[in-house]
Amino acid sequence: MKKKTNRTRIVGMRFTQDEFDKLNKQFKKTTCLKLSEYLRRLIFDKPVVTTYRNQSMDDFMAGMILLKAELNSIGNNFNQLVKKVNTYKDDRTISGLLAGYELDRRKLVRQVESIYSFIEKNAALW
Repeated sequence: MKKKTNRTRIVGMRFTQDEFDKLNKQFKKTTCLKLSEYLRRLIFDKPVVTTYRNQSMDDFMAGMILLKAELNSIGNNFNQLVKKVNTYKDDRTISGLLAGYELDRRKLVRQVESIYSFIEKNAALW
């Protein structure tokens, strides 16, 4: 099992604009997602993969991560609602909770439609 380490030390470096542009240009050619990851690999003589990165796939993944977070949020709200409905015996309380459920259901439907259109848009690019 890989030991998780927290990075607590910060090292600051200053670059001229030209130096930074050159560094950033080299970083963009790699598969590293963060500049700090790229610099760590250079400093500690780890291999740097410099293959072509598919920008459309990066954009797609960023969009999917946002959609996943939103769907998780809606799912959590739904689970909380179901737990509350199962604990209450009062009809008025349940009616109020079900009204909240309806709002979450509509939001979920909108998100699913958003996911569908996002996938369709990116499928057309490929």
